[in-house]
Amino acid sequence: QVQLVESGGGLVQPGGSLRLSCAASGSIFSINAMGWYRQAPGKERELVADITSGGSTKYVDFVKGRFTISRDRAKNTVYLQMNSLKPEDTAVYYCNAKEYRGLVVNDYWGQGTQVTVSS
Repeated sequence: QVQLVESGGGLVQPGGSLRLSCAASGSIFSINAMGWYRQAPGKERELVADITSGGSTKYVDFVKGRFTISRDRAKNTVYLQMNSLKPEDTAVYYCNAKEYRGLVVNDYWGQGTQVTVSS
């Protein structure tokens, strides 16, 4: 089992920045990738960015050049630095960890942290 705890959300003005943190605990040795998803009201949860255990990163088009995912192995923590925030970035942001067991993928989720971009 993996436990994930997010922090760092809040209210920010358009053009501002926030950094989200996700601390992992438990069976962290089994994690193959971690990432950030978001869910806006009335919309499905969508991938924002992820990072593999090898350090490869992936971003969706709407955050490229604005968001950066990174990790601190010593702290078992993954970060999402969000710059140039837009009102459409408003959503609950969820941390995700994936554990691959053969053809089975186990997903672990944090509780979510609200990000609101508004003037």
